[in-house]
Amino acid sequence: MRPFWLEHALSIDGELTPALQGSQRADVGIVGGGFTGLWTALQLKQQNPALDIAIIESDLCGAGASGRNGGCLLTWTTKFFTLRRLFGEAEAIRLAKASEAAVTHIAEFCGKHGIDAEFRQDGTLYTATTQAQMGVLDPVLKELNKYGINSYHPLSTAEVQRRSGSARNLAGVFSPLAATVHPGKLVRGLRRVALEMGIRIYERTPMLAFEPGRQVTIQTPAGTLQVGKMVLAINAWMASRFPQFERTLAVVSSDMVITEKCPELLQQIGLKDGVSVLDSRTFVFYYRTTEDGRLMLGKGGNTFAWRGRILPVFDQRSPYEDQLKQSLHEFFPALAEVPITASWNGPSDRSVTGFPFFGKLDGHPNIFYGFGYSGNGVGPTYMGGQLLSSLVLGLDNAWSRSPLADGPRGTFPPEPIRYLGSLVVRNAIRRKERAEDLERKPWLLDQMLSKLANAAGKADKA
Repeated sequence: MRPFWLEHALSIDGELTPALQGSQRADVGIVGGGFTGLWTALQLKQQNPALDIAIIESDLCGAGASGRNGGCLLTWTTKFFTLRRLFGEAEAIRLAKASEAAVTHIAEFCGKHGIDAEFRQDGTLYTATTQAQMGVLDPVLKELNKYGINSYHPLSTAEVQRRSGSARNLAGVFSPLAATVHPGKLVRGLRRVALEMGIRIYERTPMLAFEPGRQVTIQTPAGTLQVGKMVLAINAWMASRFPQFERTLAVVSSDMVITEKCPELLQQIGLKDGVSVLDSRTFVFYYRTTEDGRLMLGKGGNTFAWRGRILPVFDQRSPYEDQLKQSLHEFFPALAEVPITASWNGPSDRSVTGFPFFGKLDGHPNIFYGFGYSGNGVGPTYMGGQLLSSLVLGLDNAWSRSPLADGPRGTFPPEPIRYLGSLVVRNAIRRKERAEDLERKPWLLDQMLSKLANAAGKADKA
């Protein structure tokens, strides 16, 4: 089953590129035709137009996480404490600023190349829906103020509820440095521009194996691609393809529903633009409207995959559709009679730190990788392209020197401890947040277990 965004984009531009046939050569071969692979190819071509670049994609460009996300283009600023703890003060500030700059860069690229990705820079609202969530962001915003990089400001309860369209939101802070996009249109637009720039794309061409060396030979069902440098940009699929990364990722679903068109009703309840709204749970609720008058609502942290395997459920309607529909109606009682158009889910590659990591595969000087976006990849994949293109070109710059390029930081426990532990922690979080919804004190054990999931959470805590 195609996710809603990609199916919609393909209905507008369903042209496919042919699969790779026979023996082909390129200077750079990129495995994976999603946001990371496309941004890397495009930035390589911008910096060195003479490069011969080929992308192979096992399905269609955007069929993975790039076409299944909620389309919320967010930054890393609310994770500043973790950035500083991992990478130091100077790099934390640089990465926070770079994540904000990525919003502008994506807008400019879409404008320059005529990509109608429904880009709307109407900002983002981080809200509290229970008393327990009140003030969660205060410590990190205070720290951002100290460094002069705080784009957020608090809103009154009335203003939060007006902007978010829901009385369930009790408080909130707003930043204008965020956007929403139609992810299917964005990824297919990037694909179009890549083809126009002379980048070869072979869809429905899975990598079966590869042979490292001065020239890397990538084997596909109907041919080979020999390249001087290779980039692995397959994200959540890395854990199942490369055993050395199995414990660096936890593959977990993010599940979404989207309504039929109801623009007048959305206007009436106050949802008049493209603002994204996220609450302050560990596994957040997030929602936003679309240009054609639909409401999309999603929630992370539902299905966990054993040993990082990509499960069949990731290509089906969400098994949590009924719960998401109920939550949508709790946020928006006025939408109770609006039908749900579709539900879907997809694999999110959660790293130990909550940030992506990059490097050279097993020390090979010409094989690079990058993944682990942890549910926030629409904007940061542009940064991934900046870093990977710098590594491929052998540049000495802030991206190639970044600690993000030093590979994974930390590992999850081995199976079955990781899988069983994930379920135990997930269920503790659910009980804790359900108690908070009912304004009851959660069990102490649930509070303690919930703290283990901070790396997968949305916002830092001091």
